[in-house]
Amino acid sequence: MCIKLAETKLGGTRFRPLSFEVPKPLFPVAGVPMVQHHIEACAQVPDVKEIILIGFYQPNEELNRFISSAQQEFKITIRYLQEFAALGTGGGIYHFRDQILSGGPDAFFLMNADVCSEFPLQEMLRFHRQHGESHCGVMLGTTANRTQALNYGCIVENQQTNEVLHFVEKPSTFVSDIINCGIYLFTPDIFSHIGKVFQKNQQERIQEELTYGRQMPELGPNVSVGKGVTIGGGVRVRESIILHGAVLQDHCCVLNSIVGWDSTVGKWARVEGTPSDPNPNDPYAKIDSETLFRDGGLTPSITILGCNVNIPSEVIIRNSIVLPHKDLNRSFKNQIIL
Repeated sequence: MCIKLAETKLGGTRFRPLSFEVPKPLFPVAGVPMVQHHIEACAQVPDVKEIILIGFYQPNEELNRFISSAQQEFKITIRYLQEFAALGTGGGIYHFRDQILSGGPDAFFLMNADVCSEFPLQEMLRFHRQHGESHCGVMLGTTANRTQALNYGCIVENQQTNEVLHFVEKPSTFVSDIINCGIYLFTPDIFSHIGKVFQKNQQERIQEELTYGRQMPELGPNVSVGKGVTIGGGVRVRESIILHGAVLQDHCCVLNSIVGWDSTVGKWARVEGTPSDPNPNDPYAKIDSETLFRDGGLTPSITILGCNVNIPSEVIIRNSIVLPHKDLNRSFKNQIIL
């Protein structure tokens, strides 16, 4: 039995600000943590020996206390396996397939933790034994109206055999009014199918890299890069100077700025200044030399990072001057950071 604690790489943003205080699976629904409803339904299925929680959440005292309490209440073994990255539903169970298959189960349930349902697990098990043992799994679906269906995975079924003929995740046009509930019953054969898909995707990715090249940083126009600079994949640099030894990590963005010697810009961070370019349509255009301050505030201009400045991931530094040897921990705008 696996329960996938749904999350994104950013820890789940649609549930904010509530998720700042408590992980979404532990948010109370009908008086108990959301995931406890899943565990209670699992514990009622005969021959279920263990429940595995899989997720990207950092284990903490609250989660450990909940697992300990649930084990005592439902008299069943519960483990939490933390992913090294947010792997998604299929990636999570494939990564921990050895732990899931320990003990030689004939089948296992997979449930997304952010689903509220009556959890007809025993009915799914009976259906599987009657109709689905020649296949690798059973998927629980429900109906939705045409507009709502576009927000979910849509299933096209053979109405005579109940086989899934087609599946589209959040289609742009109407496909079916049957949507995926995020509750599955799989046999161990599912892992061979996931493995084949993984290998196919790897081969296609390698072929794309050989044909089109790897994801490269996008530089320019008007960029100067010094010696020993490290630039990660997906980086965007424009109208900027990157001095010796600087590190621009994956997917960061540097616009109209000077990044000092040995400074680091973290993943998905943004360092941006305000351009002061002359009018290109004016043959006599000049660059005005404005004062540093205007009306009691810092005049918006290029952003300058001194040497050995550390910008963490996912922050924004805009129209600011940062003195050397600073480790920033949040975003800044229109400031001189001493």
